[in-house]
Amino acid sequence: MIPAPALLALAASVLMHVAWNLSARAADPKSFFLWWALLGWLVLVGPWSAAWLIGHAEWSARLALLLSVTCAAEALYFLALGIAYRHAPVPLVYPIARSSPVLIAVWTVFLFGEHLPAAGWLAILVIVGGVLGLAWTARGGAPAQALPWAIAAAFGTSVYSTSNKLAVPALPGYLTQLGYVTVTLLVAWIALTLELRARTGRWVPEHRPASGRAVLGGLFIGNAYALVIFAMQYVPAAYAVAFTNAGIVLATLIAITIYKEREHWRSRLAAVLVICAGLLLLGLA
Repeated sequence: MIPAPALLALAASVLMHVAWNLSARAADPKSFFLWWALLGWLVLVGPWSAAWLIGHAEWSARLALLLSVTCAAEALYFLALGIAYRHAPVPLVYPIARSSPVLIAVWTVFLFGEHLPAAGWLAILVIVGGVLGLAWTARGGAPAQALPWAIAAAFGTSVYSTSNKLAVPALPGYLTQLGYVTVTLLVAWIALTLELRARTGRWVPEHRPASGRAVLGGLFIGNAYALVIFAMQYVPAAYAVAFTNAGIVLATLIAITIYKEREHWRSRLAAVLVICAGLLLLGLA
């Protein structure tokens, strides 16, 4: 069974993840919502959380290396996901990018000796199967061009999640974990800025979303990541990331019921039920 503190943290992370994605969906696509949201986090939370990290983390060469790996992998995730979205729609790309729990399980078990019971492996495979089933129902764009980038995003997620799990023992308390997230998001934001410059010739996006929405989105993004790291104190990394795929369930149901996206809705609903079955198995593993 997943311990209550981890379950509550992951549930809150899922809700925040869905909330910021809905905010991004409502924003003008030309506004580069993610860039502004990360900037909002860095301005409001960055200075004091980074100072807390410096003063309270159990620093060592190992932690510095893990932080560097997380920064590089998270930058890869954001860049690859953005490129994939330019070739294919979100319903096709995002589920593939969220198939990372299988890779995380492989890294943590075979490289770092973490133990996962057979029930845990089964739950992860069922969840990822449902997630990939959702991707199969999507249409449009150029899937062949998007697929390598979506897989790269999944790889990036698997690497930074594994690194975060290994770093958790040196990050006492939630505020320290927020500081850790701040450093990784700063590097991701710099990478996005350089990519923006290379693609458009601009250092700042031409359009800007509503300030309140961007700030709230940034607060949701940062805390959603930090809560997953917090949960990793109690559960394997693969479990934590697999559980966050509950957000895909909520997002799909919202798309079908509120946004009236009824194309292939039966197949999408079947995939959602498979994910839910996997989440139930995960909770019992």
